[in-house]
Amino acid sequence: MTATDRDTGGFAAAVPSEHEPVDAAPATGSVLVPGETVWRVERATRHAVFVDAADYFATLKQVVLQAEKQVLFIGWDFDPRIRMDPRSPGRGRDDRVGRVLEAAVEANPDLFVGVLQWDLGMFEALGRGLLPIVLLNRRTSDRFQMRVDAHHPLGGAHHQKIVVVDDCLAFAGGIDVTADRWDTPEHLDRQRHRHRPRSPRVTQPWHDVTSLVSGPAAKALGDLARRRWAAGTGEQLQPVEGVEHCWPEQVPVLLHDVDVAISRTRPEHREWELVHEIEDLWLAMIASAKRCVYIESQYFANRRVAEAIAARLGEDDGPEFVVVNPETADGWLEEKAMGTARAKLLGLVRKADVHGRFSLYVPVTEQRNPVYVHAKVCVVDDRLLRIGSSNLNNRSMGLDTECDLTIEAPADDPRREEIAAAVLGMRDRLVAEHLGVGPDDVAAAVAAHGGSLLAAVEDLRRDTGRSLQPFVPPRQGLIDTLLADTELLDPEQTPSRVQRAVGRVQRRGHRRLRA
Repeated sequence: MTATDRDTGGFAAAVPSEHEPVDAAPATGSVLVPGETVWRVERATRHAVFVDAADYFATLKQVVLQAEKQVLFIGWDFDPRIRMDPRSPGRGRDDRVGRVLEAAVEANPDLFVGVLQWDLGMFEALGRGLLPIVLLNRRTSDRFQMRVDAHHPLGGAHHQKIVVVDDCLAFAGGIDVTADRWDTPEHLDRQRHRHRPRSPRVTQPWHDVTSLVSGPAAKALGDLARRRWAAGTGEQLQPVEGVEHCWPEQVPVLLHDVDVAISRTRPEHREWELVHEIEDLWLAMIASAKRCVYIESQYFANRRVAEAIAARLGEDDGPEFVVVNPETADGWLEEKAMGTARAKLLGLVRKADVHGRFSLYVPVTEQRNPVYVHAKVCVVDDRLLRIGSSNLNNRSMGLDTECDLTIEAPADDPRREEIAAAVLGMRDRLVAEHLGVGPDDVAAAVAAHGGSLLAAVEDLRRDTGRSLQPFVPPRQGLIDTLLADTELLDPEQTPSRVQRAVGRVQRRGHRRLRA
């Protein structure tokens, strides 16, 4: 990566085209290495985590209405019809995202609100009855723009989930501001507020996680968001100056004055060169683990990560791995792509697990219905907490745009114990939510089992009521095996043959235009 790229926002990076082994312990003693596993490391004056979308959406509504100059939404999907705080009193229509954003710009003549959505994600929104963005824009102020982003390779997606407010606050993680995301940590079987716009049908419980940062880390995410806006729309937006303190008082701070590392995936496309910091960070984190790696992911479908886990499982004193996944992927085609790969890679990992240090679980509700896991979280020992948009699948490592945030408790940091306690506290909170117990119960069980999270989970989980249950792969047919072997539905990069064919079509089209 060039110095210019690091300074200007990261959409012109020069990185190696081949995946190289990542050292477990670089010379700095940290796996967070700018230009390799991360783009930038910036200080967050405050850092918080939202578990599930109910409190996140309510907080987002508050800070948008208080924004002074600029709000940018960068998302895979966006639905202006969803409610932001359905538990609050008042008219439901005034609580919908689109109306909240309109009210914000109406009340503040200095405010610009931009929403940038992946172009093919708009087709899914149309299927839910949403009007095309071009028509929605005709109804709104020029200072409230909803745009689609087609600046990606064939088959790629813009998968980042970022909201930046005045360069003072930034949310980044796994939660899109769209339908099906709202839920509370209770994950009730029937929750009357958990439904799609204009539909009374209660939807599936949904587990998700995102981060909130302030200070220089938020400004860095603002740089990234404006780069995405420029690439997708051709318009340049200016950074925000002069807005300093905007932290929402009701949000508990996990850590003050902590360094936050920003890692990206960005596919090779036109002027973009491939950036695969996220994959390199995954491999470095796994290689550096000493006792335990806890993972929440929508998928378990990346061979390089699975092989890295398998290699550690073969060690006599290697770490244990606790993985939480949904029971099935969201939709038949996704399950064919990701579920078949998961079954195959689980076979590889379990064959290597000669010491019994790996388990993959599915969370279930009180009535034993599956909770859909959309979170993307990794906790390594008491050292690293990573929250982002990237999944453990191929496309998150090279084909889609992604953004993850990581905090670390370095061995030589005088605040190491404070940061380590926050990292473990977040892990125990997440595990406790799935098991239907308290975080202190998880911590006590881990201590009682000599530091083993896997043994603690086995001790605390139940066969009735809300809990975690071991995942059992379904039987795979011939088509399933073929899809897993070819990775046809989950490519890491656009197939070169397809790229060449598309290029030929484009060149022929240009020649016809010139003629």
